[in-house]
Amino acid sequence: MPIKWSALLVSDAMDMVEEFVNQAADPLEQAKIVANEARKIPNLPQYLDQRLVRLVGDIERIDYIKSAIKAVRSDLPDGAVEAERITASHGRQPILVG
Repeated sequence: MPIKWSALLVSDAMDMVEEFVNQAADPLEQAKIVANEARKIPNLPQYLDQRLVRLVGDIERIDYIKSAIKAVRSDLPDGAVEAERITASHGRQPILVG
């Protein structure tokens, strides 16, 4: 039974999401470096250090986003994206009314 939604559109959306996440990866890495450097401030109270540790951990969660993208892609029916690409490359056939 064919699916009624577009696996190709979902795949294309995940490509876009992944592109945005990749664009954010370098700035987030820089933010993590700065937060770790802030932890080295002399006489920093422990409660602030704990907040910074949590901040660094939150920044590292970008890997969860990447995993979520991968999970969406793996849930697409096998071959559905490729089949839609082939259909789209041949163009849509007009509906014949008789």
